[in-house]
Amino acid sequence: MLLKLNNIHKSYNTDQGGPVKKVLEGISMELDQGENMAILGPSGSGKSTLLNIIGALDRPDSGDVVFEGNAINDYTEDQLAGFRNQQVGFIFQSHHLLPQCSVLENVLVPTLPLKDPKLKKECFERAQELIKEVGLWEQKDQLPGTISGGECQRVAVIRALINKPKLLLADEPTGSLDRKNAQGIASLLMELNKGFNTALIIVTHSLEIGAQMSRAFDLVDGQLVKNK
Repeated sequence: MLLKLNNIHKSYNTDQGGPVKKVLEGISMELDQGENMAILGPSGSGKSTLLNIIGALDRPDSGDVVFEGNAINDYTEDQLAGFRNQQVGFIFQSHHLLPQCSVLENVLVPTLPLKDPKLKKECFERAQELIKEVGLWEQKDQLPGTISGGECQRVAVIRALINKPKLLLADEPTGSLDRKNAQGIASLLMELNKGFNTALIIVTHSLEIGAQMSRAFDLVDGQLVKNK
């Protein structure tokens, strides 16, 4: 078992002293290494909140996030930072590439904290392999502003894989793309999920993309309801 959520609750205070908004109400789920799943639901349903809790960008009010048998809720801030950098790869709707850096340099950004020259060399070679894998070798020295939106998102995908994470979290990764490019990114995520045995959770509005995942859930009234 790679990931297990036990009875996760999360609420937010509304503006101007209004009532507390309950976003997640007792979510429990499990995910094995190499498995993939989709979480669907309308804007504001809590999909991104759930993904952020799984990826240790946010903390639940109660409940446990267990990764490889360890409750990450108990981690220190330094431990959480290490977990996010080494165990989890994040992909967002906006690619968040550094405009002043080339494609290759952007892929290598998560490796900057590394001190070991051997590890840095291995990551450099891995970055080159990943860039070739997604068909961007000829663009490796170009800046993000000179390539298409779909190509930028492919760079973001392989950047998320550079540290060999065991879990890939994708939050509306195709939301800003046209249908053709969206399908290309979805297919790429599925290929990488299988090829690298990296577990994948994708948050999406797209029923078409959700249907490609092994499991799909709707987030309704703070609960995960099995879609398929």
